[in-house]
Amino acid sequence: MDGLLGRPAPVLALIALMCFGSVGLALVSQYQFDMQPCPWCTFQRLLFLLIGAFAVLGLLMSNGIRRVLAAGGLMIAVCGVAAALWQYFVAAKSDSCNLTLADRIMQAMGLYDHAPQVFAPMASCAEASVTLLGIPYAFWSLLAFLLVGLGCVQVMRVARI
Repeated sequence: MDGLLGRPAPVLALIALMCFGSVGLALVSQYQFDMQPCPWCTFQRLLFLLIGAFAVLGLLMSNGIRRVLAAGGLMIAVCGVAAALWQYFVAAKSDSCNLTLADRIMQAMGLYDHAPQVFAPMASCAEASVTLLGIPYAFWSLLAFLLVGLGCVQVMRVARI
């Protein structure tokens, strides 16, 4: 396969850009447009940052390691898809997100305390259920996870050992 998407490095760079850009856009939404996050929102930020870190590491590694990192990124992206769907179809219908799986994971990792500007939830799941351009925010996240997951599959395909 020729072209930029036929080589792993450009795909990994696009994955990293999309992941870090998604978190950046979420922070702009939060701090500039007062769209406050719930625990599921901040959990998805963590997943994007992990996938982005795997992609950056992949840029520095050989193809064999790139494939492993891309497989890890794909698994995290699948978790992100599940989290976005859960957020929209289940969590957004409840008044409280306290002690949900996302809340427990984030608390156990200490992220609420260590990086509250990025990870501290400021709204309940029902309050955080907002739209952007008429589309639920959780679906934007879902789309981004699907795209980075497809990017990870592409890296696994083209990164030959």
